[in-house]
Amino acid sequence: MAVATGQFIILKLIYPEALLDPKTQTTVLHGKRITLQGQLRLGCSTVLLDETGTRVLLTRRADNDLWCLPGGRVDAGESVAESVERECFEETGLRVRVKRLTGVYSDPDQLVVYPDGNKVHIVVLNFLVEQVSGEISLSSETTDIRYFSVEEAVKMDLFHNHAEHLRDALSGREAAFVK
Repeated sequence: MAVATGQFIILKLIYPEALLDPKTQTTVLHGKRITLQGQLRLGCSTVLLDETGTRVLLTRRADNDLWCLPGGRVDAGESVAESVERECFEETGLRVRVKRLTGVYSDPDQLVVYPDGNKVHIVVLNFLVEQVSGEISLSSETTDIRYFSVEEAVKMDLFHNHAEHLRDALSGREAAFVK
């Protein structure tokens, strides 16, 4: 038993992803230039405020139970604006229109590991959007959707630096952040 435990500890130290159950959750690993282990992927996230501008829409991910801004992968053959609109609709049931790009994020020290085993370095484009139609509805990717006060949302443990994306989007800065 002690030998097996020792081998498992060594395995955990060499392969931190061994700590994960890749069949059940999406996880973010951290380490110096860890993204060299993954494939590059372009993604988008959206900041959708309510009509008062004081609450932001968040979704709870089905794959890891974390709250996040709506968004996802940019598919081949679509513009980033189309991706933003599609992803937001798929995850929330709401139709949105892009108002402006608020940030570009590409942390080489964060590797996203998906339940299917894919490891990716995500370059995320974050957009401020406005709702044009639709009603909130859950999808296979979301277990909850609700508006939170901006003050509460930026203090939450959001997925993959989404609190930073939200703070940047609402900073009042006209030019997009590049990080």
